[in-house]
Amino acid sequence: MKSDVLMFARTALLSAALLSAVGPVVAQEKSVYPSYPKPGGLRLADADNSHRIVPAPAKDYWPYSGISGPGAPVTDETARGGWISGLKYKGPVPRSYPTAPWTDDDSGSAATKGLMPALRPIWDVHIRDTIICLGGDGNYYMTGTTGDNWSAFNDGIELYASADLKTWRYLGLIWSTERDGTWEKNWTMRNGVPFRTIWAPEIHFIGGNYYICHCVSGVGMGVLKSTSGKAEGPYIHVIQEEPIDKGGIDSTLFEDDDGRVYLTYGPAAKIREIKRDFSGFADDWLPIEYDMPPLPPNPARPGSAVKSGVGFEGATLFKANGRYYLGCCDFIEGRYSFMFGTSDKLLGPYRGRHEGPSGGGGGNVFRDKTGQWWQTYFGNDKQMPFREKPAIVKIDFAVDGKITVAKDQPQFVLQPQAK
Repeated sequence: MKSDVLMFARTALLSAALLSAVGPVVAQEKSVYPSYPKPGGLRLADADNSHRIVPAPAKDYWPYSGISGPGAPVTDETARGGWISGLKYKGPVPRSYPTAPWTDDDSGSAATKGLMPALRPIWDVHIRDTIICLGGDGNYYMTGTTGDNWSAFNDGIELYASADLKTWRYLGLIWSTERDGTWEKNWTMRNGVPFRTIWAPEIHFIGGNYYICHCVSGVGMGVLKSTSGKAEGPYIHVIQEEPIDKGGIDSTLFEDDDGRVYLTYGPAAKIREIKRDFSGFADDWLPIEYDMPPLPPNPARPGSAVKSGVGFEGATLFKANGRYYLGCCDFIEGRYSFMFGTSDKLLGPYRGRHEGPSGGGGGNVFRDKTGQWWQTYFGNDKQMPFREKPAIVKIDFAVDGKITVAKDQPQFVLQPQAK
């Protein structure tokens, strides 16, 4: 194994030298890599995580799919289980690729302890970072990170539509990395393997049109605009052609009451206004202020810096009841949750850090046709009753502004009752 890694490193160094002479490429020569990551994932301590551009792997290098596909209504059998990146799967449909053993990965202990409702997915499909927005046509649109293994590659951005949040129609791969991408086409080195995945895409309906922000780990972020005025696109790059803020992930868009639009990302340390026609940025990055104690040390949190803020990744921003809500993900007693803070000003200071619905990290908060607020879930820790499937929970706001789980959850978002 070690000799294979050394051989791979020499090949990779040679590739890097050749690529540095010509700069970023779009059409890349195919190259042979030692092996795709086996079930359980490849996490070698000395694995190449440089994010440098490398030649594309052979077409059949990965044994799994880069799309998640249409999905299906949830049954009693598919209300639990799901997918875990690193090639774990629990469900009734046999996988075409090897999978790692499933243990107590969907224990549902957070629901058993009463920390969250006994939620179930709203659709049986593999989606991380679930995003739902209400479109201008009265339909809800859902997207997120899709494909069998986001830690390796996927084919682009998939989209789903629903009139009622219960039944979802597949609109397909609406933006293809290979067909529509520019800088996103490059394969880069991540954790010792060639990597090309669109992470955490978000669809937003702003100013009568649809926009999608997305990112590629270690490369940067981009914003896409529908040229048809329809959610399914087609989409083109706007603001700028090259990646925004190299290395940034988890970007999100926010439209304020006055129609001004902003972008923030990651731990929401800064924010930047976008021109109303999305032709570029209207101003420089501005810092977001927090009046909170430092984040408590946590070995599960990437990075060594412990600073003031609500969390370390997955920024989301919205406004409700006259308050700005800024959320980021953090690990709380093993749960991957959104932590929120509130402010009466966009730039803060944000105060009152609190955990939203337990385990509901990595997604967004949206308002439905009736004005009711919801938060998305996707199940990113062992305390959840399902893994990497889309779910929603009805939320309320306490007098002090804190986000709470509504007591009256509709039946379609809850686990089936015992017969």
